[in-house]
Amino acid sequence: MTLRGRLTAAFLVVVLGPVLLGAFFVASTVTAVDRTRSTERLAVAASAVRTSVDALCQQLRAAADAVALTGDPAVVAGQLVGRGLAAAVLVSDVSGRVTYVSPGAPSTPWRDCSEPVAATSGPVRALAARVDRRDPAGTLLGSVAAAQLVDPAFVARLAAVSGVAVTLLDGGASAARFTHTTESREVRDGVLAAAGHSTGERVTETTKGRYVRRIGPSVGQPLPLVLSVPSTRPPGLHATLAGVVVLAGLLAVLTAWWLARVTTRPLAELAGAVDRVAHGDLTARVPVRGRDELGRLAEAFNRMIRETGSYVAALTSSRDQLRGHLAVLGDTLASTHDLQRILRVILHSAIAATGARAGAVLLVESGGVLVAQCSEGLDGRWPVPDPDGPQTLRVPVGVGVVGAVAATGEPQRGRVEPTEPPTGEPRCRTYVAVPFAAPGTTGLGGGATTTPGGCPTTIPGGERTADEAGAAAVALGVLALYDRVGADEFDDDDMVTLRTFAGHAAVAVENVRVHEEAQRLSLTDPLTGLWNYRYLRESIRREVERASRFGRMLSVLALDLDLFKDVNDTYGHAAGDTVLAEFARRVRGEIREVDLAFRQGGEEFVLLLPETDARGAAIVAERLGAAVRETPIAVEAYAGPIVVTVSVGIAVYPDHGSTGREVLEAADDALYVAKAAGRDTYRVAEVRPDVPTREIPVPAGAVSPPDGLPRAGRSTQVRREPGGHARSESAVGVPESNRPEPAHARPDPPDGPADAARAGPDAARPGPGGGASSGPHPPRQSRGR
Repeated sequence: MTLRGRLTAAFLVVVLGPVLLGAFFVASTVTAVDRTRSTERLAVAASAVRTSVDALCQQLRAAADAVALTGDPAVVAGQLVGRGLAAAVLVSDVSGRVTYVSPGAPSTPWRDCSEPVAATSGPVRALAARVDRRDPAGTLLGSVAAAQLVDPAFVARLAAVSGVAVTLLDGGASAARFTHTTESREVRDGVLAAAGHSTGERVTETTKGRYVRRIGPSVGQPLPLVLSVPSTRPPGLHATLAGVVVLAGLLAVLTAWWLARVTTRPLAELAGAVDRVAHGDLTARVPVRGRDELGRLAEAFNRMIRETGSYVAALTSSRDQLRGHLAVLGDTLASTHDLQRILRVILHSAIAATGARAGAVLLVESGGVLVAQCSEGLDGRWPVPDPDGPQTLRVPVGVGVVGAVAATGEPQRGRVEPTEPPTGEPRCRTYVAVPFAAPGTTGLGGGATTTPGGCPTTIPGGERTADEAGAAAVALGVLALYDRVGADEFDDDDMVTLRTFAGHAAVAVENVRVHEEAQRLSLTDPLTGLWNYRYLRESIRREVERASRFGRMLSVLALDLDLFKDVNDTYGHAAGDTVLAEFARRVRGEIREVDLAFRQGGEEFVLLLPETDARGAAIVAERLGAAVRETPIAVEAYAGPIVVTVSVGIAVYPDHGSTGREVLEAADDALYVAKAAGRDTYRVAEVRPDVPTREIPVPAGAVSPPDGLPRAGRSTQVRREPGGHARSESAVGVPESNRPEPAHARPDPPDGPADAARAGPDAARPGPGGGASSGPHPPRQSRGR
């Protein structure tokens, strides 16, 4: 139901309720008063009828006594009848035989006044009083009955005495038939019907507006009579009241409809405007039709919609701007692994989204120092300008605002007081700094902030216990913005926005690291940490091309642990894995940084020694054999160390082959010769007497990528720049060392395995002064493969 319908219904209930109750009250009151009055009239009439009948009975009894006391009953009876004291006299003897009856007497039986109930049924012809007749001695001689005729005149006299209509019923109990009545024909049947349903002397009402009461037969009144009086209610009372109610209802409906329309019209207009606004139409307005509450509501609604339209326009512009920044950011994340470029895009987008004047993205580096990877707008904000050029923001973790954010993992925002001493960070009035950690790291993202006065507060979503704060993970870095444009300080919305960009920064850093790690793992052996066979194929091709280009030699050593199957069968594969890992560590300790070590598969290994001839390769083979033979390998699960030896096959480019594959096969053949010679030794491949020589087109060597990790793919080609300079372009980067000029002297190896181990993971990568490495140091391995 609509509001107008509810208001109309409420008004009708309020108005018509009293009208209906009043009509019902009037009708019931008038009916009650009418019934009371009619009941009283019938009671008076009944009393008058009883009095009249009783007086008649007394009169007849006196006439009967007069006849009984005389000796000549006929004479006295005639006198009484003549005077009208009785209509007839009947004298009978003791046996009941009639000795005298007045001429013209009504037929018997007569209704005796002393009988409470009629002894016989049928119409009442006469009312009689009977007395005994005795002699002077008191002997019963018979009885005398004096009777009065009951006819229409008698009934009319009763009606005249009582003032009501009287009906004499035919019989004592039944009201189906009547003998005489003064009722009109129109109401006679209704009166008889009401009398038939009446019990005792209870008053009942007929359908035609008459009240009926039965009296007798009873003691002193043996006649079965029905008294009735007409109702005193105004004619047509109920119809009049119904008409009044209907008229009042029509007026109430019209009035209620008008009031509801006047009241709900502004509300309906307001509801329609709200619906239009809900569907996006911010041009909807509500007419102001007055200065009442509804008018003020319409004015407030119109003002609210105008302000909302302004806000929506501003938000739409901001959304479009943010969408553009996010699109650029998404494209950058999807198209490159250049961390500097990604962080610059993130910083620029964060500054544009929050309205900051300056900002920086800092990453935690070794030594616990935050170093800015990119910055914007920091010129002129340094506490102490550097005359040498642009400064790099460096903040120790735990120092200053940015350092505290990185140390605690809690974002902060606030205002810098002018009296606070500088901490090495840029000068600013307001700031906001959010840490970011690797995706999935818990402990970051709480909400400590500072108030404009510098006191710490809590931002939404930042409630954490002291234990949780103490267990916060170290952040990867911090995204910091300074001096918001057009506002006193950064708010919580800026904090939420900055969290989003900090999350992108964390994903970018982690993606780059995962990409680098994936590249490393795809080219290294997980057990030994040496380069794998995939990288061996790329490296030997590249090194052969390098040796051919510079006219140098390249030695290839094929290594195989002797009887390694017995180690696995005797001590188990876990011990075999330990032996392989330790052997790889010792190999790295016996070669140079420019040398490359590979695990070809199982217990077979390969070494590439650039710019090394057969004699130098033999020295390396001797050192490797001694390093393995002289120091047995200890295995934790066994009491004694495991003694192993190694056999080595040596081949040199270009003496033993013109391609990398041929040289590797020659080294493998030499390895089998060493095995056949008794193991634990080395052999150099036989020089081919007729090595064909041909000119080989040599492409430019691959350039080491910026991250120093090897790349698989095609070699680079040489193209001429204007001016005659050669420039190398790599299709897919393969690690290329910036090697020094070829040298015949072989550098001394490190003092021992410990020295090689101390070189750290960076020794596995080409350094600025060295060539290819022997592979990264092995990660921690579990027992077994």
